[in-house]
Amino acid sequence: MRYIHLVLSNQLRITLVTALAPAIWGTTYLVTTELLPPDRPLLAAVVRALPAGLLLMAITRRLPHGVWWSRALVLGALNIGVFNALLFVAAYRLPGGVAATVGAVQPLFAAGLSAALLGERLSLRTALAGVAGVGGVSLLVLRADARLDGLGVAAALGGALVMAAGIVLAKRWPSPAPLLATTGWQLVAGGLLMLPVALAVEGPPPTTLTAANLAGYAYLSLIGAALAYALWFRGIRALSPTGVSFLGLLSPLVATALGLLVLGQRLDPLQAVGGLVVLAALVAAQGRRQSRRIPDKQTQDEQTQDREQGAERVPAGSAPAERARGR
Repeated sequence: MRYIHLVLSNQLRITLVTALAPAIWGTTYLVTTELLPPDRPLLAAVVRALPAGLLLMAITRRLPHGVWWSRALVLGALNIGVFNALLFVAAYRLPGGVAATVGAVQPLFAAGLSAALLGERLSLRTALAGVAGVGGVSLLVLRADARLDGLGVAAALGGALVMAAGIVLAKRWPSPAPLLATTGWQLVAGGLLMLPVALAVEGPPPTTLTAANLAGYAYLSLIGAALAYALWFRGIRALSPTGVSFLGLLSPLVATALGLLVLGQRLDPLQAVGGLVVLAALVAAQGRRQSRRIPDKQTQDEQTQDREQGAERVPAGSAPAERARGR
């Protein structure tokens, strides 16, 4: 019983720490509208990702090797580059409430992909929690006069799908590198993919930036990217991808709360009900069993090679060396 209690306590602690990432991302709207130059969303996405990734790579001093060059590119595209591009297309063509509501289907996509790629059981509880999450977000942010745009809805759905795929593949491909190094690779890959798109769509960066602009960009890069993505990918390593994906519903919740507290916006009864439904969906989706899928042979070979290299670095005849060789 004590062991079970310790495991559950550790899982709860990791879940709460991981939840800080989407909570931080929920502050993006406030920072963007109050501190950043107007009408430069792609520039903001590049400045958030690329410097943060380069900083983490400078700290860890580790580059990808072997298959991880392609994997870092794929994960960086899914989790950051393509996701942000689709997110901003949806933001331009849809009201914020519609984009957030459509994007709330991401946990359902993650649950389906986890069942297909990781062997997780898609339970009725998860499906109901996913539907409840979409309904809660719609009550929280959707307005009766919201207009729909086909391309915008497709972009929002595509963003939810690619982010869900990025979460599941990050779980399927456990990196042998330290967490900060893997996070840095993905941020750099995503930032480099977005850079030419930003230059083509928005042109060169503004020549003058105010102190508020610089503070906003620094917050998005250091806190919104380097810290938040490190916490997010740590959660993916330790928790169920579906459970982690449900934590993303905290972003519209935090954005609404900041609008209420900082911008003086008002919260009507339906929004309050929506917030409670979102929280209930988050709680219901947690505590799922971990994937039963065995890592693929290539991943096993990489992990075996890392263990052998670690054993070679331990002095021969020492107790750690004997244990590393299984004696």
